[in-house]
Amino acid sequence: MEKLGEAPKSLRLDTYEEGRSVQIMHVGPAVEQCHTMTRLHGEYLPAHNLICNGPHHEIYLTDPRRAAPEKQKTALRQPVRSVS
Repeated sequence: MEKLGEAPKSLRLDTYEEGRSVQIMHVGPAVEQCHTMTRLHGEYLPAHNLICNGPHHEIYLTDPRRAAPEKQKTALRQPVRSVS
């Protein structure tokens, strides 16, 4: 840990029990994730009779300090449930 320094006081550990979820891969800069989420919510979920069942979360698969913005990869996960 000496190399990384002290953890920031704002650091927290969250546990997710999301159940049924959909996941989509976003390739590109994080600031453009809204386009991918718009496709997920506007196209995929309605086409499969699904609605959101909690907040989405992001899993960063590349280090933005080492990857060019157009090559950054983020898994976007959205808990869902069937439309009743």
